[in-house]
Formats: sequence, structure tokens, C-alpha cells
Amino acid sequence: MFDQFEQHAAVFQQVILDKQSEIEAWFRTKWQQHRPPFYGSVDLRNAGYKMSSIDMNLFPGGFNNINADFLAAAVLAAQDAVERACPTAKSILLIPENHTRNTFYLQNVYALSKILESAGFVVRIGSLNAEVTEATAFTTALCDELVLEPVVRTGNRLGLADGFNPCLVLLNNDLSGGVPEILQNIEQVMLPPIKGGWTTRRKTQHFAAYNQVADEFAAVIGIDAWDINPYFEQANGLNFHEREGEDQLADVVQRLLDKIQAKYDEKGITDTPFVIVKADAGTYGMGVMSVKSAEEVRKLNRKNRNKMAVIKEGLEVSEVIVQEGIYTYEKVGEAVSEPVVYMMDRFVIGGFYRVNEARGMDENLNATGMRFIPMDQEVPYQCEDADKRHFEQWQNVGVADHSLPATAERNRLYVYGVMARLSLLAAAIELE
Repeated sequence: MFDQFEQHAAVFQQVILDKQSEIEAWFRTKWQQHRPPFYGSVDLRNAGYKMSSIDMNLFPGGFNNINADFLAAAVLAAQDAVERACPTAKSILLIPENHTRNTFYLQNVYALSKILESAGFVVRIGSLNAEVTEATAFTTALCDELVLEPVVRTGNRLGLADGFNPCLVLLNNDLSGGVPEILQNIEQVMLPPIKGGWTTRRKTQHFAAYNQVADEFAAVIGIDAWDINPYFEQANGLNFHEREGEDQLADVVQRLLDKIQAKYDEKGITDTPFVIVKADAGTYGMGVMSVKSAEEVRKLNRKNRNKMAVIKEGLEVSEVIVQEGIYTYEKVGEAVSEPVVYMMDRFVIGGFYRVNEARGMDENLNATGMRFIPMDQEVPYQCEDADKRHFEQWQNVGVADHSLPATAERNRLYVYGVMARLSLLAAAIELE
């Protein structure tokens, strides 16, 4: 099966490489029409015959998992992103999640702050956690020190108790628990915007926008849009505890499975179709299950219903996205893996492989037992010697090397970047 995956992957990736000039011209046009989010991360799945984004995070954690060799690219992208948002910015108030006991998340905040500081900005960390009542030092997973200070609101501006008054407020908090009053109606630039938080955002909205992007991109390079786009539907009115909406969800599952099977038959694919059912609003891999038949939905035991019923911040799940499952034939060693790509503004700045030895190729890998392997790619030249025009050429075009096989790591990473930027573009349209 892995040899077959490599064959399919080589064919698909060669198409992307052959159309590189058309792809980059198309992206340049799109970024003139749509302003990209400040940053984001995209989970990809690669079955060889199909590669696509399966999730787009507008408030990415995990900057600490990016290969340090990409730091120069991240710094230049950060400069560009901040300047486009607030041309006069000299300082940034970074507001993270409230879970201060998660030292790995704190390491992410530390890594993000260092990227911004290296880009030439004064960065302070403002906390919304009620337990943080004064400047408090926390130790990250790698024993770095991070100082969190309570956010202070003065009029319609956010700052800190000592008068720190930044131009830009950067959220690394996805607002799953709602939008605190202190963040509402402020006059400073706040990115990502509040409407991008899970209080209002839905995955189905994102993939509706992604449908539009995928169809247009597929026409540009001459492929079937299905090759880069998973089918999906929404199911709502659910209560997993009380088994309300169960039959409706089962019907949606069956309808999608039949649709996927028809496509598999058309393309001669012998895999067994499956779908992923996940909360329409939410992250951290909570409220997710892999399903291969409608009966699995009707026969959920109490333990699995409880897992699906509640997500981050204890919020109950009443809406789900039922999304075509994409097998991952990517492996790191003997473990299945999936690429996660990070972007700032319109630039790819690196990524990593999410690896989970305890999970199968048809399961959610964002679960207990996962670990992260930084993507490894030799940098073509020293970015610190390049101006931004050269940086854009380096980042979006230069990573591909046509003298290497299509499946070479550098070329595969270029393809990942193309797929991730499709989702970034969809997020830009979604936010509009």
C-alpha cells in the first residue's frame, strides 16, 4: 500500500510542480483581492490520490514545534504581517489562552513572542486569566521564563498596568468560552478579529469558502476538485447525552459515505470510505470520531457519547461537521502522521508532522499519544540577506527544486505549502 501511495503522490505532486508558475501567479492575484489572516495553521491529510486541508486554525498554538531553521522566514513574515495590519506599530500586546498550567502551550507563547521580538517589536504578554492579578513569571516546558500580566482596559484601549499602550493586540486565544467584555469594541487593531473565534466561527463556514477556492484552483491546474477537497455536510439539533438528532446524523453519515463510495468507484480506489464527525466549533481534537457506517452512530456507547457531547471550556456540542475522511499514508518511521503547516500573512513559515503511534491511518491523530516532528528542509539561502521581494520568491517558489524527484522532501513541502495556502485563502474569504 505504501508503494502505491508513493506512486499516486508522485503523480499529484508532479502536477503541482509543473504548474508552479501558474499557481504562484494565481495566488498573487488572490492576495490582491483578499487580505490573509494574520496567521494560521492547517492540518493536511495525504492519501496519495487525494490531499487536502481538513482543518484551519486561526489562533495556532505549536510555534514551538516549528524547525528553528525556519526562524528567519518567520521573522520576515511577521514584519510583513504587522506592517500591513498597523504600519506604525512598535509594540504588541499578545493575549494567550488561560491555561497557564499547560507548559507546552506556554512554550508556544514564548516561541511566538520571540519571533515577534526578532521582527523588531516590543512584545508583552497580557492575560485574561482571573488568577493572574499581577505580573507573574511562569516556567515553560523547556524551562524558559514567561511573564504574564493582567490586561487593563482604559477607555476603548487595552494595555497593562504600567501604561503599556500598544498599537496591535494579537490574540492567541480562540475565544471558545465566549468574548470577554474587556475585548469588546476596542479601538486598537485586534488580530485575528473577534469574529474569527469559535464563539461565532464554524468549520462548515470555512469549508463552504474552501469549496469556492478549490473549484477555482482545480480549474487553473486542470485537476478534479475532489482531489483536493473533502465532501462535507452539517448536522445540527444534536444532544449526544440524550441521543437527540441521532437518526438525522446517521442519515447525513450514510449520504456522505454513499457519495464517497461513488467517487471511489469512479476513480478505481479500493479503500473503504469513512467520515469524520467533529464539533462544528472547537479545537484541541475534542469532539471527534471516525465512522464507517451509519449504524456506528446509532450504536454509540455512553463513553463515546460523552466524548462527543462536550468540548473545550465544557461547551455542549449541538452542531457537527460530517467530513469526508482522508486516509493518511504519510509515515514517520512506522507511525502514521499528518503534516501541519504554519503561515503568517500570506507566507508559509514552517510546520511539523503530527505523529501518533496509537492511531490508525483512518483516525484522528490529534489525540493522546501524539508527538511532533519538525519539518526538515535545507534553507536555499540565508534569508537575513534577502529583502522582502526575494523573500516572497524564496518562500513561495524557491523551495521547490525541479532537479529533484517530485516526492523529494523539499518538493513535498512546497506542495504542502500550496495546499495550506488554499485553506488560508478560504479563511480570508470566510472572515470577509
